[in-house]
Amino acid sequence: MRNRGAALALAAALALPNGSIADGNDSEARWLRLAVERLCPQPGLSGLDAQDAIPGSWLLDETRRPDDRDPRRIAVRLLLPGADRLTVERRQFRGRLRQFRVAYAVRDGDRLRPSFQAIADGGCTVRSGRAIRAEGDAWRYLDQLEGDLETLKWTETLQAPWPVGVDPGGVRVALVDSGLAYDLPPFRDRLARDGEGKPLGYDYWDLDPWPYDGDVSRGPFLPIRHGTAVASILAREAPDAALVPFRYPRPDMSRMGELVARAVQAGVRILAMPLGSRKPEDWRAFERALRGRDILAIVSAGNDGRDIDREPVYPAALALENIVTVTSADAFGRLASGSNWGAETVDVMLPAENLEIVDFRGASGKASGSSYAVPRLAALAARILARHPGLGAAELKARVLARATPSPFERKDVVSAGWIPDPLSD
Repeated sequence: MRNRGAALALAAALALPNGSIADGNDSEARWLRLAVERLCPQPGLSGLDAQDAIPGSWLLDETRRPDDRDPRRIAVRLLLPGADRLTVERRQFRGRLRQFRVAYAVRDGDRLRPSFQAIADGGCTVRSGRAIRAEGDAWRYLDQLEGDLETLKWTETLQAPWPVGVDPGGVRVALVDSGLAYDLPPFRDRLARDGEGKPLGYDYWDLDPWPYDGDVSRGPFLPIRHGTAVASILAREAPDAALVPFRYPRPDMSRMGELVARAVQAGVRILAMPLGSRKPEDWRAFERALRGRDILAIVSAGNDGRDIDREPVYPAALALENIVTVTSADAFGRLASGSNWGAETVDVMLPAENLEIVDFRGASGKASGSSYAVPRLAALAARILARHPGLGAAELKARVLARATPSPFERKDVVSAGWIPDPLSD
């Protein structure tokens, strides 16, 4: 994914006036301030130093990356009285502090629940805070705070209940990504539903029924929002398709097999998958589950700026008949800067630069890259299938690739089938 000039204005529905966080965070905030005060100024932070500086704590572990000689990231985890946990992270370059983070996690039965974080600058001044709060089973919020760890700047939704509605009908397209902000107006009435009106989809990351947009691989307080922007293109270019959102299972990619099975059971005909990795083992369960299925997976080539025939990216490089791999081109048919290519592995390219998107807040912006080529091609496939519902996956793939033509401005060994100048010209 490559975002360019995305609008930063919050949607009006999410903008909140300044206020104070709930009193229940007061004790956690005190622990965070204490950790910043006592540990941030220490240039040679160690786990034992942290244990000695924080009263009643017990050192769990300490990591230094990339190595002990010149670590750029030092992380220390401490067990607090009552079994809560404090994680201290020092980010530095050549020994000079760039950022200092402290995170508080609450013991909740047999698991830890991330609750509060403070972020200080290189001078050990707390500049911002983040607090996660829950309301009921399905509502979770991320409060963005000022440096006093009390004043609320704005709130983001982390998880929400499904909106009430009816099945819209149409071709069912599954979006496998970081999830979807399905409570936003562009998607509320576009969700495929079962006979009882319950939306179809699942969160294979957290293993719960609410696949809300948020890739937390950087940490629970810094979610990456990708799926909603991708879905906004799909929803716009395939207005009669029904969406089935899945949050992909980064903690355990073997769940991808179950995801495919659930999609098939839900009547999904097209999988839109703007994601991938360099590890083939991540995709073995997916490959086994997809092989021979009458479902077409449209996957991104990636944005590493390389030939994936030589340096594969998966699932793009899987040798399956029911996969189409797509990359991004500019409006003239030239491979976009940073987009991957491959004369054997990548099937097609199409214009996916500076596209209008709607982000997880409902704000408009622009985005570029092969991730955004995926929904354009998936929308084209959905429109073809709506006109010819009897097509199988192989026939649908052939119809899609038949739209490709040689690019007048690109060499022949970039993709196998060519480029689609305008995927909206049916």
